[in-house]
Amino acid sequence: DILEDAKKLTNRLVNNYTSSQNNDILNQNILDIAYNLFKENFDSKWGGFGNAPKFPKAHDYIFLLRYWKETQNEFSLKMVEKSLIEMRKGGIYDHIGFGFHRYSTDKEWLTPHFEKMLYDQAILIMAYSEAWQSTGKYEYRKVVEEIIEYISRDMTSLEGGFYSAEDADSEGEEGTFYIWTINEINELLGEEEGKQFSAYYNFELEGNWPEGKLHGNSNIPHIHKSLKELAEEFKIDENKLYFLQENWRNQLFEIREKRVHPLKDDKILTDWNGLMIAALAIASRHLSNKNYLSMAEIAMDFIQKELSLESGQLKKRYRNGQSGLTAVLDDYAFTIWALIELYQTTFNFKYLNLAIKYFEYQLKHFWDNKNKGFYFSADNGEKLLTRPKEYYDGAIPSGNSVSAYNFIRLSRILSKPEFEEISHQIIESNAKSINRNPNGYSMLLQSVQFMKNSKEVIIFEGKNNQRNAEMISGIQAFYNPNMIIIKVNSENFNEAKLLMPYLEFYSINNDEAPIVYVCENYVCKFPTSDIKEVQKLLNL
Repeated sequence: DILEDAKKLTNRLVNNYTSSQNNDILNQNILDIAYNLFKENFDSKWGGFGNAPKFPKAHDYIFLLRYWKETQNEFSLKMVEKSLIEMRKGGIYDHIGFGFHRYSTDKEWLTPHFEKMLYDQAILIMAYSEAWQSTGKYEYRKVVEEIIEYISRDMTSLEGGFYSAEDADSEGEEGTFYIWTINEINELLGEEEGKQFSAYYNFELEGNWPEGKLHGNSNIPHIHKSLKELAEEFKIDENKLYFLQENWRNQLFEIREKRVHPLKDDKILTDWNGLMIAALAIASRHLSNKNYLSMAEIAMDFIQKELSLESGQLKKRYRNGQSGLTAVLDDYAFTIWALIELYQTTFNFKYLNLAIKYFEYQLKHFWDNKNKGFYFSADNGEKLLTRPKEYYDGAIPSGNSVSAYNFIRLSRILSKPEFEEISHQIIESNAKSINRNPNGYSMLLQSVQFMKNSKEVIIFEGKNNQRNAEMISGIQAFYNPNMIIIKVNSENFNEAKLLMPYLEFYSINNDEAPIVYVCENYVCKFPTSDIKEVQKLLNL
């Protein structure tokens, strides 16, 4: 009976994963439908969606931010800003050492599951970076800087790769490393500043979270009021309070460092490193910080050295000098994403060449030629009962969603419509599920947004380096997520033509000023060297 049941279950699994899902077409209004579903589930008081538990799920906010950019729907921006601000104020954020915990057990973002995951930090860097670029509000930039400070300090290996996670527990209890009593604060800061600190972070004598009232009257730092409101309440200058708060934080951080730390998961995973590299490259562009780019490039060099084979095959993980396990779809998709972002930040063709190398391997070993879409495991990997496909964008975006985004962007950079066709086929192969629950595919929908509204910018640099730099910064300074940039000069023109044969139809620019072509769907406008004209063509 057991063997017969196992056989039936196996057949059912095989049928589920091998049957075609291509029995629907994507709803033309899918972006609007997804927005409305997010709106229905939005928590207007605390931000985020639904009730407890709440996960950061930053790709939802990136989708909504881009929806606002295209539609100018102010409520879409409101949902993003309210959520990002409340998460940063809540206990889900580590106010002393920075970085986000895994999720909140309540709807107020107060009580987290204290584990910290690398992938959360990466996708949240992307969301807050885009929020900073699109609104110019410094608080978003500051969160990016703080998360990266945490990653650089605590989650970066000597070789340059990024560790996976930090546990929630230390000394046998969850959260012990992160919580405080009022007595500890007063002893450290003195009664007057201790009182101000407790008011700032909402500490209570008996503890400010349910478990804290039962275990040692402990508190989780979190914020309700703005710095300005608290300065008025304390009757002190706002700048003075800012420096006071920084001083408090530094003192608590030094004390906390002497505690027993949560266990660090120090394996280095290819897919999560890809996410972090992509995030750092994006942050480097948006915040004009070369240190972030350096971190990203060193980590990519590490992947090339320790986790990549000449054939284009990737390994899954590295620890203590040992690489191992066969990589799965996410490893390729997230690494290619990182390489595209590195190219868009550096314009170094080596990153495009690597992206193409891994793309070709991914297409050869993961693509479903019959029903389309990418399998989760490779055809030359471990033989399983079935080869499932993952599309749903949960805490981490799916490999298929990221691949759709990768290949539509590569198609526009390289002018290869066949790459774009792969993106369309990924979406079409799961259209029924997307139509049924579009806000569960917010990363995949970013590909749809790109297909509908993207622009390509080809820059032929001139002889004046300052004018070249001003043109690049004048384009990148504005929030335009559905844009790719190709930069060519006399030194790399021949290499560029090998990657992008369409450049044969252009000639080297011998003028002082750069010449810029703004294109849409592979069709270009008349060239210009006027930055204001370029911005106008890009609707900036």
